[in-house]
Amino acid sequence: MILKKSALQKEIQKWRAAGQKIVLTNGCFDLIHVGHLRTFREAKKLGDILIVGINSDQSVQSLKGPTRPIISENERAELVAALKPVDHVIIFEELNVSDLLELVRPDYYVKGGDYSLETLPERDAIVRLNIKLKIIPLVQGISTSELVKKIRNANI
Repeated sequence: MILKKSALQKEIQKWRAAGQKIVLTNGCFDLIHVGHLRTFREAKKLGDILIVGINSDQSVQSLKGPTRPIISENERAELVAALKPVDHVIIFEELNVSDLLELVRPDYYVKGGDYSLETLPERDAIVRLNIKLKIIPLVQGISTSELVKKIRNANI
């Protein structure tokens, strides 16, 4: 289910009252690939509720360049929300997820293996809020950026 921040806040209160563990991950998810799916599966194992934050179109363009995203934020959100491990999706405007971490205060924050605590822009929020960080190993040779290059080089 795709939620707005106000609806997410209400749901978080319910989940906390029920003693459920909340897991948060985030990304652009411009072209969904098996690495994303495996990360979502592993993230879901850490708790009861998996929330996926999706960068808005504007933040993707700021992070990845003027030719991205390829797929609109609403379509990316719908695709991710349809995946079995994912419980809820929220689109966020910021360039990093610090504000969303502050809002959700998850038990776990999950990122792919191309990150470490030291390289995460939201490191300060993770430490300050005492959130457990779980790094999921990457699937070698698979990334959205590589898929985009491959498609562009195919001259389709």
